[in-house]
Amino acid sequence: MHELLPPAVTLQAGLHWLDLIGVLAFALSGALLGVRKRFDLFGVLVLGCVTAVGGGAIRDTLTGQTPPLFLRDESYLYAALLGSVLAFGFGERLARFERAISLFDSAGLALFAASGALGAINFGLGPLGVVFTGAISGVGGGIIRDLIANEVPEVMYRRDQLYATAAAAGAFAVLALHPYVTPFQSQLGGVLTVIVLRWVSRRGWVNLPVRRLPEG
Repeated sequence: MHELLPPAVTLQAGLHWLDLIGVLAFALSGALLGVRKRFDLFGVLVLGCVTAVGGGAIRDTLTGQTPPLFLRDESYLYAALLGSVLAFGFGERLARFERAISLFDSAGLALFAASGALGAINFGLGPLGVVFTGAISGVGGGIIRDLIANEVPEVMYRRDQLYATAAAAGAFAVLALHPYVTPFQSQLGGVLTVIVLRWVSRRGWVNLPVRRLPEG
């Protein structure tokens, strides 16, 4: 099986591009929310960039990689700026804002949860640490985005659309697949897990229970 593995350079390039796609997706998500909230250009750029790199910064801090990767490799910042500028310039052409934001947000969530889990595995964290790191890597940027935009972070209340749970499941999928496949394949498996769970939850097939206390 080891003879079939791709060269290390090719593998690292694939993982790098997956990370950049995640950054671009989250930047679009954050910047589109800024456009919808009628932020000016600077506000949209700030919201898009902090959404894009926030989860990765948390991931790198948890796995001992300081300074965060986006400061050591500015291609991540360029991707974040590109996504933010595209959202500001062409937001009205991305059809319905809600649908576009959800699409890009799901892509960023999946990619960051998977890369966060892989980073935690490489750092030597245990199973719970891997799942936690993957989950917080996925939802961290979205939480920062919502707080800056003066909204309740949707991770706290969107029981009908699995979010943090999907990120944790994607991280667990990376952990489960890692001993048997290449890192790129395990990351891809985690991404698909998050996307599938988000899709089925949006259709109402899976959700989380809510505890309601009696009034008065």
